[in-house]
Amino acid sequence: ILTINLSSIAFAQEVPEDLIDDEHVREEFGINPFTTPSIKKLFEDLDDLGTLPYDKLKREYKAVSSRDRSILALNLGILISDGFLVVQSEKIAELPTVGKQVLQQAKYLGSGMRVTRHTKKLLENSNLGEWDKLKSELAATQVDVEADMVMLRDVDIAHLVALGGWLRAFEIVATTSLDPFSAKKASKLVRPDLVQYFHESLQGLEPDLRAKKHIQDLITGVGELRELLDLPPGTKIDEARTEKLLKKSQQLIRIVNEKE
Repeated sequence: ILTINLSSIAFAQEVPEDLIDDEHVREEFGINPFTTPSIKKLFEDLDDLGTLPYDKLKREYKAVSSRDRSILALNLGILISDGFLVVQSEKIAELPTVGKQVLQQAKYLGSGMRVTRHTKKLLENSNLGEWDKLKSELAATQVDVEADMVMLRDVDIAHLVALGGWLRAFEIVATTSLDPFSAKKASKLVRPDLVQYFHESLQGLEPDLRAKKHIQDLITGVGELRELLDLPPGTKIDEARTEKLLKKSQQLIRIVNEKE
């Protein structure tokens, strides 16, 4: 199990428990709706995509081997997006597996206590088919991880959770847009504000974290994704570009998976 740095715990104790949801405290530590986009909001557009090609999108889960907190954070975000995919596709039998993976990753990050109750509710509501409640629990998981990172003054990790969630959501939208190709669906990928935020947030990570090879690879890859999304005003995204966007998002997710 990961050992949390003692100096981080000391810093965390300076932030009272009842202040972690205070917007001014969260703003001070760099956590707000813009700087850490909600994975739930990233998935709201999925309601307009119709049936998702779940068989093409599902993936196998393997035991966690990495002890690198940045990899754990990125993978946690991917897993939360997997949860939304499972719920959106009504593949309830898959939820226990995703829920257990989410809990394990969160514990390694030092956020298990808060996430445990959401995982339990996920499993309870999965038996009832309460789709909206399941989405709320998944969204609350991200919020509580952020809260714990505020307590630990480890906001970079909260940003990486959001990045992992966005990358997986991007892959899901791109895959769905190509099955078969729909310019209307693919247009949901054209969010230069989001890709610019994630690119800049990666470049703004603390120096030791930013120097890691997988972070450098992500900075380069998200920059390339940003270029692919730099379309002239009024230009509609075509199938060829959508395929390039899908391949790039899959490449970025592999960077995370290969480090697990």
